[in-house]
Amino acid sequence: MLKIPDVLFLLCALGAADAVYKQWIPDTNYENETNWDKGSVPSGNDRVQFSASRKVSVYVETVHSVQEMRLPVDGEFILTSGAGFSVGAGGYKPGAVVKFKDVESLQWFDPALWQAASTADDLEKGRFLFSVHEESIPCRYDNVVFKAHSSFRVDLSSNRPSVPVQSVSVLGKTFRSNSEFSRYLGSPSGRLQFHGSSSISLGSSGCSDVSGCECGNAASLEKICGHVECSSVTCKKPLRPVGHCCDVCGAIVTLQYVPGFNLETYRQRLMHIFLGLTPYKSIQLGISKVEKSRWFLGVFPRQGAAEIQIVLMDGETGHQAGMVAEALARDILKDAQSAGSNLGIAEAEFQASSGSSSSHGSGRDTGMVLGTIFGVLIVVGGVFLLVFLYYRGAIRVPSLPTITMPSLSSLKRSSEIGDLGGPMDHGFDNPMFDKPTVMPAVPGLYGAENANSISLTQSGVHFVNPAYDDSETDFNA
Repeated sequence: MLKIPDVLFLLCALGAADAVYKQWIPDTNYENETNWDKGSVPSGNDRVQFSASRKVSVYVETVHSVQEMRLPVDGEFILTSGAGFSVGAGGYKPGAVVKFKDVESLQWFDPALWQAASTADDLEKGRFLFSVHEESIPCRYDNVVFKAHSSFRVDLSSNRPSVPVQSVSVLGKTFRSNSEFSRYLGSPSGRLQFHGSSSISLGSSGCSDVSGCECGNAASLEKICGHVECSSVTCKKPLRPVGHCCDVCGAIVTLQYVPGFNLETYRQRLMHIFLGLTPYKSIQLGISKVEKSRWFLGVFPRQGAAEIQIVLMDGETGHQAGMVAEALARDILKDAQSAGSNLGIAEAEFQASSGSSSSHGSGRDTGMVLGTIFGVLIVVGGVFLLVFLYYRGAIRVPSLPTITMPSLSSLKRSSEIGDLGGPMDHGFDNPMFDKPTVMPAVPGLYGAENANSISLTQSGVHFVNPAYDDSETDFNA
């Protein structure tokens, strides 16, 4: 049950804006030391050079004196009130040649070039949010901010024709419609500040789902990761959050939610209750709605389900990497267990880079059991349906070729046919059992008159066995 301070906090947090502000970090300001190859703004004795072939829009806030300046073929200076340049009089000792850095390669899809905040006030005060790489780039519901007192140059090239966002602020002016922003892009400043194969599309109404909306940059994740250089990790079991390009040491908390869950309210709760504690002040916390792949019966892929992902990273290294983040993950699970019903949290679980994991809630186990039962019912129902359709004649089983087996009588008849087509002889007469009156005598033993002692008859070949001549039996095989 929620305590009174928690209730008061949640009521205040309900008024927080649900739109995220993403601010472009680089600029092309003359007073920015990082824009010069010497690491300092040119002095009055220096010779300033801009690349003749590069386009650039330079913002100037004060008066500068230079010895010499070489300008680009296509460029501009945006001068504030009282800003300008003066050329040093002759006789000064020439200084160094200071070159303005090339900004042509700065790209929209580089996560390192953006910073995010929940509100415009947080953005102004430097209270930035941590995000996975995919969400570090402006999402379709975000407000894009280029610093009011600065200029820039950004390459919008991507694998899609347009980059959708909610609004764009340039030089202190906010654009919310494509028609108005298109007119600005046609101006000299707009042509120098934005370039590339894609364009910015405005007009999104913002995220209307209080449980959060997916970023929409998943299709560009490969391009985003092309700008990221991953460092080696030392933890036991590195984790890869959804939408992130690199393995990390820390913990990932996953929430299953029900109607009534408010993502921004819960973000503020975590920051108010946990990140203010001394042990967790170094924690980077990123929370967002993501779509995770689901499997039916653990085998068949099905439509992904949306869930809340909380990424926790600490600054520890070596064997301690991720240990503080794991401790915070356990505290978040305890909080979900005690106040989850009031926050709209149905189930919570976490994974840590140490190999530990835990969960709260029985929804997933119940879902697996119900899924298994449902799958068995589908299979049994399918079998009964096939049998029913077969007996109704709706489907037919294809007939197999008939194989005729020979009968015993045919085998018997065929066995009585000899090799030459005539009747087969089944044996011979054994003279051992022939009667003396039937068989003639054997030549040489019974006289010459019995020269035909071996004879051919219709029933077969007959001969007399002299060893058993006295037999009285005639045997025909």
